[in-house]
Amino acid sequence: MKKTKMLLVAISLLLLCSIVFNLTGCMRIKAENLMDGITPRQISVKDDLSDQNVNATDFAIRLFKATNDGSSNTLISPLSIMCALAMTANGAEGNTRAQIEAVLGMTVEELNLYLYTYISTLPEGEKYKLKLANSIWFTDDQSFTVNREFLQTNADYYSADIYQAPFNSRTLRDINNWVKSETDKMIPKILEEIPKDAIMYLINALAFDAEWTKTYKSSQVHTGTFTKENGIEQSVEMMYCEERRYLEDDNATGFIKYYNGYKYAFVALLPNEGVSVDEYVKSLDGESLSNLLSNVSSATVKTAIPKFETEYDADMANILKSMGMTDAFDEYNADFSSLGTYDNYNIFINRVLHKTHIQVGEKGTKAGAVTAVEMNKATATAPGEEEIKKVYLDRPFVYMLIDCENNIPFFIGTMMDVNG
Repeated sequence: MKKTKMLLVAISLLLLCSIVFNLTGCMRIKAENLMDGITPRQISVKDDLSDQNVNATDFAIRLFKATNDGSSNTLISPLSIMCALAMTANGAEGNTRAQIEAVLGMTVEELNLYLYTYISTLPEGEKYKLKLANSIWFTDDQSFTVNREFLQTNADYYSADIYQAPFNSRTLRDINNWVKSETDKMIPKILEEIPKDAIMYLINALAFDAEWTKTYKSSQVHTGTFTKENGIEQSVEMMYCEERRYLEDDNATGFIKYYNGYKYAFVALLPNEGVSVDEYVKSLDGESLSNLLSNVSSATVKTAIPKFETEYDADMANILKSMGMTDAFDEYNADFSSLGTYDNYNIFINRVLHKTHIQVGEKGTKAGAVTAVEMNKATATAPGEEEIKKVYLDRPFVYMLIDCENNIPFFIGTMMDVNG
């Protein structure tokens, strides 16, 4: 009897250890982190980002317009995509580099310093945070030689974790666990598999979590109706309140709702009756959006926001090609000679995987994004009293999350279907 009890205790302890390992050990990264051999150099931040904020906003709008299909929900993080592409651009040369610079709107050197300053100076408080993380994963195949200066630059400006791994099922779990951890579990994974020709991943992960300055009370939340552009009505919980920052241009009205600390904000733009979301998105550009966000009116705005949760995922390769970044995806013409070399093979971008997730509710907003640039090898051949405004988001609208210092949208999307 005594031996039986001891056996049961031993089995229980083994089961407990197994559970603890599954809960905690599953997030452990087993790949070799090469940052031990690379010390980031000291970089001085820019004093002023205003000269390049318009360029960053312009890239965000051009990318958003190229992504939007006019009928389904869209949600991208231009900041996440810019970071991943900027890291990749540090390995590009010639026309490949020039095309990436043209699409992103800055030279690689400008991008490095801009993003380093931007990320280094992001505000964070007890009830609001925007955090970014970067990592580079490359195969341990001895045929692949990575340029040390490429890794050094990305360590300097992007604090990138650098991993060398066998690109097997364990590495697949490691990458997905890294993504899950760095997005606060909002994006569980970015890869379904690692293709046999993949040799490197450059990944940016972003997580946002903030409370409203004033959270909604239960008395401010009521069942309402959201009407899609095709006239179909959807029942939704609407959150009602008054705001003080009003937006208006020729084709839309909107408002700004701040998060705790007034460092970040939710921006809503509701196209005028008779103007579709697609038509409104096509009318936007970086300069007009920057001007709109810089010239906010003080007014009482009665607002209604639907509670919603949505996610989005896409391979951005064709979108970036359509914007002019073609050589980087061409197995013959891509020039990533500053990234590294692979014996008798050329290196090119195969996919740019992007996933986002957002939850908007009574207390605030949580959002996550991840962008993975997949590099492949290929056979080388080549004031006063004002009227009270009213903006109820009870039909399709455009929305953004912005940082209030630079007015840069780090998330931008369309809400066409609250059940989508």
